[in-house]
Amino acid sequence: MTLGSRIAWDDTVLPFQLENADIRGRVARLDGVLDQILAQHDYPRVIEALVAEMALLTALIGQTLKLRWKLSLQVRGDGPARLIATDYYAPSKEGTPAQIRAYASYDAERLRTDAPGLSQIGKGYFAILIDQGDGMVPYQGITPIEGTSLATCAETYFAQSEQLPTRFALSFGQSTLPGQPESWRAGGVMLQHLPKASPFVATDGGSGEGGLLNAHDIVDGEDAENWNRANILLSSVEDIELVGPKVQPTELLVRLFHEEQPRVFDAQPVQFGCTCSEDRVRQTMSIYSAKDIAYMTTDEGIVTADCQFCGAHYELDPKTLGFQAKE
Repeated sequence: MTLGSRIAWDDTVLPFQLENADIRGRVARLDGVLDQILAQHDYPRVIEALVAEMALLTALIGQTLKLRWKLSLQVRGDGPARLIATDYYAPSKEGTPAQIRAYASYDAERLRTDAPGLSQIGKGYFAILIDQGDGMVPYQGITPIEGTSLATCAETYFAQSEQLPTRFALSFGQSTLPGQPESWRAGGVMLQHLPKASPFVATDGGSGEGGLLNAHDIVDGEDAENWNRANILLSSVEDIELVGPKVQPTELLVRLFHEEQPRVFDAQPVQFGCTCSEDRVRQTMSIYSAKDIAYMTTDEGIVTADCQFCGAHYELDPKTLGFQAKE
């Protein structure tokens, strides 16, 4: 396999379906996208890992939904890692890349660099927000922070809010290819049982912790057997197979699920992208009064704004801001 054929799978999401199991899925590889996201900030390693995991989940979940505009994932907690936020912008037209951006807010003084990432979040929630654009009602779903990773939080969300058994296998970290500088790589597989017209749902409030639904609360019979078998097969995956670059996603699917007859669809390219602009900043500030704008004005007589996602810096004339500017 040539280096070119390996890199061709970087920054892509490959949809697939297991024909013999009523299970759909995605294989994601993030390389340059993740490097660009993390290059915007000087995060500690434990925060970088949380952002990497969220970005990978965003790529997998975003491509699953038939979006017209934007999917957002948010994790908020009372721990040192206060906020992890990501956005996935659907392709503007067929054949163009989807765009992903992400950032984190954390308390450096409380951060424990030797502790696991999820413990840095503390008590809080995992949220999925879907914005389908003008004229559509936004959707928001929330589940508490539970389990051992952000991936398990996402699995709980889909079981509880969507009644869809879902499983993620993720790997991410810094790696060095021969002759290339150290860079971030991430890869993952998402499995999701296809929805049924009349799904079986437990009537006892759920068998999971706190009454949350688990997969076996939702599927039974042959569906449950197929789901359990696919999960066992996915459990055999190795980190190096997930992140690549030596193992192509198609090779990985054949290795894991050849008896389930995986059928692949067109891969979706993804790239780093931010939608911030001076017009958007002005629109955000249009709700403020002259007094509010005066409070924001610096000694130099300007109002400044910085984008948390891409680091863009804006300097604006206070006389052109706020709702008084429209009078």
